[in-house]
Amino acid sequence: MLQQTCRNHRPLLIGLSGTIVMASAMGFGRFVYTPILPGMMVGIPISAANAGLIAAGNFGGYLAGAILSAYGWAAGRERKVALWGLLASALLLFAMAATTSVAAFIAIRFLAGMASALSMVFASSLVLPYAAEREEVNMLHFGGVGVGIALSSALVFGINMMAGDGAHGWRSEWIASGVVVLLALALAAWLLPRQPTGAASRPEPRLVWRLPLALLTLSYTFFGFGYVITATFLVTIVRMASAGPLIEFLAWFVTGIAAAASLLVWRPAATRMGFAWTYVVAMGLEAIGVLGSVMLPPIAGALVGGLLLGATFMIITSYGLQLGRRLSPDSPRRALAIITAAFGTGQIIGPLVAGWVGQASGSFTLPTVMAAVTLVVAVLLSVPVARLTRE
Repeated sequence: MLQQTCRNHRPLLIGLSGTIVMASAMGFGRFVYTPILPGMMVGIPISAANAGLIAAGNFGGYLAGAILSAYGWAAGRERKVALWGLLASALLLFAMAATTSVAAFIAIRFLAGMASALSMVFASSLVLPYAAEREEVNMLHFGGVGVGIALSSALVFGINMMAGDGAHGWRSEWIASGVVVLLALALAAWLLPRQPTGAASRPEPRLVWRLPLALLTLSYTFFGFGYVITATFLVTIVRMASAGPLIEFLAWFVTGIAAAASLLVWRPAATRMGFAWTYVVAMGLEAIGVLGSVMLPPIAGALVGGLLLGATFMIITSYGLQLGRRLSPDSPRRALAIITAAFGTGQIIGPLVAGWVGQASGSFTLPTVMAAVTLVVAVLLSVPVARLTRE
């Protein structure tokens, strides 16, 4: 009886390992930059254009890591690569507190992006096979990003309150984030499974491109551009609108909580409509939220924008990746890596454009409107995918 109970709970423990990896590698390793950025802009200071360059450096590293993941060099070593990626994330978070050089920030965040991508891709290749029979595993795994965002928001808010303002605690925020990731690494090393389930780990055959996969990949590129401007600059937008530190905290905290709960909340819709149509609807809703973040009054814009961003971006990410795996059943890891690379390309361009346009215009309104338009294009590209796949 005890052995049966352990077998029943093992997939959930594996899902929890995914939560831990995604919370630390993505929620902290990548997205903690968003709540820390306003303090860096004032306390160092750095310009909006340089803030965009630093963000683009991170996303460039993410792209490099995703492309690197597409090859067979890590076959049989997925677990080691995922865990080493977490260790690198922690050390690079510490490194951000040791300099005020924009060039150094770009280099550090590039390496951090690579570490995040390696942890995400290889941890996903270990965890997601268990989601075939237990949807809870998928929800736990991708919900980890939202958990990390919410925790990082609370961490930054607490340090800002102790520092007395948002301009002097940014070094402590990077250091504290690194400590959190080190603690998460210990838990992940205990829980993360050792090899993919169901088959021997081996290099996969070349990816076969068909129209649905090509459209999905292009849509995912536009999604990367469209979501990342709000995901990078939302708290900075709130700071520039003088909405107050509580709203800064709540905007990003609400984003994280909504992201953590989104796979559960969207599950009935996905059951009725399928992954592909849910992907389409979520993308449209995200476009509305991105536009609302700058078109509504500051407090409402921050909270509505954060809520709709959190409620949709993990759904789009999760279902997009799962669609990619289904559209390339013989090379699912290659599909996951290539789609992630496409996403990363959009992410590099997004903050660069937003930083330059934001500095030239004096606000992030115009680049955010551009992001919303790009998400509409992503919707138009993804509709044929839903029709062709009959998902």
